[in-house]
Amino acid sequence: MHTRHFLQLIALSALWGGSFPLLRIASPALGPWLLAGLRCALAALVLALLMRVLRQRWPVRAAWPRLALLSLLTVVAPFVLFNWAALVIPAGYSAVLNATAPLFGVLGAAVMGEERLSGRRLMGCAIGFAGVALLVQLGPVAVTTPVLLAALACTGAAAGYGFGSTLMKRATLEHDALPASAVVHVAAALLLLVPAGASVPAANFSTGAMIAVAVLGLFTSGLMYWISMRLMREIPASAATSAAFMIPLFGVAWGGIFLGEPVTWGMAPGCVLVLTATALITGFNPFRDRGKT
Repeated sequence: MHTRHFLQLIALSALWGGSFPLLRIASPALGPWLLAGLRCALAALVLALLMRVLRQRWPVRAAWPRLALLSLLTVVAPFVLFNWAALVIPAGYSAVLNATAPLFGVLGAAVMGEERLSGRRLMGCAIGFAGVALLVQLGPVAVTTPVLLAALACTGAAAGYGFGSTLMKRATLEHDALPASAVVHVAAALLLLVPAGASVPAANFSTGAMIAVAVLGLFTSGLMYWISMRLMREIPASAATSAAFMIPLFGVAWGGIFLGEPVTWGMAPGCVLVLTATALITGFNPFRDRGKT
């Protein structure tokens, strides 16, 4: 992996890490379904505008069902599940559970015959989980049925990302990243139209919630999904999903800056392990790749 790819993964992680605190703001006000629907509609809008500016064409109609399946796995299901979990558990817990996505990505790629399940990648997953546990020093949360269900929801969302990454990789080989990303979010908005519409009467359209939705839809969904598809065209799917290990690192940082959550030097070992895990899964070697761009 080239240095520029590794740096792009870090940038994606930084932005996606900020999405979990935003979910804690927007989901209680709007509800899981409406938040997901608005987020996807905004992402579809910005991607469609970019397609018009860049004069790119929409994929043929026959390709839409496969892209709709990709949308269900990597957008609709994860958005709704993480939104619901944000009503119950802290953002840090969701970020930690999201870090299981690379493991599901490695397993999914192996099951579908796309990549070999190597010992190095499995070791990277194990080290990444250990690093996340050290990095996010979460306080005790009472083990209740809602908490357990929320944890399962986050794990299911991560599985969607992981297994969907293989389909995402295939989509990048068949379509340009921008049109494919646009169709994915148009399909997601359509799939969420009815449940989102039914949630409108109970929603509280507060200023904070709408700002959070705008950031989630325009940046962490639309633009970042497009960038991640472009990146996935150049690196293995399992390497691309390894960015999930770094998301808790930035989740902690944004929580400390914007929510006043504690950030201590005790988190440093976790940061080192997280970066080591990402390098193992991606195959990134800063010494071998020196001078590459």
